[in-house]
Amino acid sequence: MALPGFKVVTLTDAAANRVKSIIEKVDRPIVGVRVGVKNGGCAGMSYTMEYAESISPLDEVVEDKGVTVLVDPKAVLFLLGTEMDFQTTKMSSQFVFNNPNQTSACGCGESVAITPATPGELQSA
Repeated sequence: MALPGFKVVTLTDAAANRVKSIIEKVDRPIVGVRVGVKNGGCAGMSYTMEYAESISPLDEVVEDKGVTVLVDPKAVLFLLGTEMDFQTTKMSSQFVFNNPNQTSACGCGESVAITPATPGELQSA
């Protein structure tokens, strides 16, 4: 779907290290993590993340910093250009998606509004 050599999603060192740590603790074989978006929440959408036991033929496969991230094919245009980070504060530790397509977020931080990238943006990437 994306252009050759272009990664739909990139990871910061903190995100890659956290994903590696999580994968090491899983009690079943997995190939990486799958990210996507789903409808819901007060702002309209939320990010999803789950273990991936296999690669679907339609998944966008991203290899970054020794981690395999599978992007749900329905989410590619929503996540195009997103940087996945892992942040720890005094109050929480969580994955954070720095998404240029995100137009707003709710106060709780669990829900976002995202405008999909257009085909023209794919060409210029």
